[in-house]
Amino acid sequence: MKFGPTPLDEATGAILAHSVRLPKGSFKKGRVLTAEDVEALRAAGRESVVAARIEADDIGEDEAASRVAAACLGANIETSAAFTGRCNLFATGSGVLVVDRARIDRINLVDEAVTIATVPPFALVGPRDMLATIKVIPFAAPRGVVEACEAIAREGGPLMRVAPLAALRAGLILTASPGMKASILERTVEATRDRVQALGGSLPDDGVIRCGHDEAEVAAAIRTLLDRDTRILMISGASAIVDRRDVIPAAIVAAGGVIDHFGMPVDPGNLMLMAHHDGVPVLGLPGCARSPKLNGFDWILERLYAGLPVEREDIMRMGAGGLLKEIASRPLPRAEAVQRAEPAMAPARAPRIGALVLAAGQSRRMGPVNKLLADVHGKPMTAHVLDAVLASKARPVVVVLGHEADRVERALAGRPVTFMRNPDYAGGLSTSLKRGLAALPDDVDGAVVVLGDMPDVQAAHIDKLIAAYDPVEGRAICVPTFNGKRGNPVLWDRRFFRAMGEVAGDVGARHLIGESADLVCEVPVSDPGVLIDLDTPEALAAHAATRSA
Repeated sequence: MKFGPTPLDEATGAILAHSVRLPKGSFKKGRVLTAEDVEALRAAGRESVVAARIEADDIGEDEAASRVAAACLGANIETSAAFTGRCNLFATGSGVLVVDRARIDRINLVDEAVTIATVPPFALVGPRDMLATIKVIPFAAPRGVVEACEAIAREGGPLMRVAPLAALRAGLILTASPGMKASILERTVEATRDRVQALGGSLPDDGVIRCGHDEAEVAAAIRTLLDRDTRILMISGASAIVDRRDVIPAAIVAAGGVIDHFGMPVDPGNLMLMAHHDGVPVLGLPGCARSPKLNGFDWILERLYAGLPVEREDIMRMGAGGLLKEIASRPLPRAEAVQRAEPAMAPARAPRIGALVLAAGQSRRMGPVNKLLADVHGKPMTAHVLDAVLASKARPVVVVLGHEADRVERALAGRPVTFMRNPDYAGGLSTSLKRGLAALPDDVDGAVVVLGDMPDVQAAHIDKLIAAYDPVEGRAICVPTFNGKRGNPVLWDRRFFRAMGEVAGDVGARHLIGESADLVCEVPVSDPGVLIDLDTPEALAAHAATRSA
């Protein structure tokens, strides 16, 4: 890749390295300069720009990131579209992330051009949680580097996967000593049940046994619960386990079980016991497990519910990162330390982007034909649009109807969307925009506004807008471009919903783009579908002729 000052005569097709302000507007870094862009720069008095030019043995940043991301995918993981050389990986369901740490290191050691970062191995994740990001640092990566990273990622099975949680029945034995408060036992049951249910399992009433802190009584309780098809058995003692020969481990052995490991390098959670009985895990709980606060026992329970084996060496390797953050302010007493500790950060997740398909207009310029129902290659024009939206990652999808609403809804029947009727459609596009925004749920982060007369819009266009969206980095309005020309659909952060709802007349919210230029991100796409709207008989005929040629 060539990089540096580039004469304008050589700048067409180059990638702008730094933003350039012009008398009217600006070109942002990363823009692929067109011939028209070069002339605008020349007219502004520029003779050169700092730019990158991709050579034959280079792979552009987005393609490179996409290829490496695809090679990393394992079960229950999906990838975003690439933007600015970044691909993010997300969980498609709840489970535990399994990562080959050694291969992650090997990929990052191939070359500085390609990097991969993940959340910690064995992290508990939920649907749409971000798991990893692949970032290509320069505007392009050498082909050999990309191919080497792909080979490592595919070597010996998936580089990462999410092991799904299983609905396992749990059992809990609580031992009590004379004078022990019943409320302590009840809180232990409540905390344990909450943990198990959060992992998709169950702790039924007949799965809980209370007994004395006695080896024979505990052994009998173990046998009883194993006979009730318990798949994970936990024992909470009246006093902490302090030795492999203490009451609880001795009872496990007496019942026919085997002790695997005592203790763990995680605090809180040091005094946890790991055992098994005919393939059923048996856990001696540390005292901290009576509390809902995170402790080492949680890490073990999460892996077991994900069907992952936990060997003694696995436990012994938990020390790095094993000093949990509730302990950060020691030597204060733990209760006070918990109160002063910083709150845990929520996991990064895929943005929830809804879609509004505006299909309410009167199509006056089309004459007597309702353009939304006009035949385009065998199906109604707006059906092409809606099918592209449904093939994208945008959810939920709201279709706003108005003119000939019954006919349009019948043409779109059977698709998983919400139809919203706009009785004020004659007042123009703004009225449909307002109705559609009001129909979106409160938890969407933003929305893609899609026009019903653009049949060449593709799911890939929408997904690329979603990949570009990042309001924290100033990408709150994402606009597709083809050869430097802005088109539709446009993705809007929800901060603009109120202003969009106040627009009047037969106009959209385009003026908000001009008023919020610093928050606008132009997203180049590879075909002109984002520029083509069919709102006249001539445009429809020309489109049909082009496709049949």
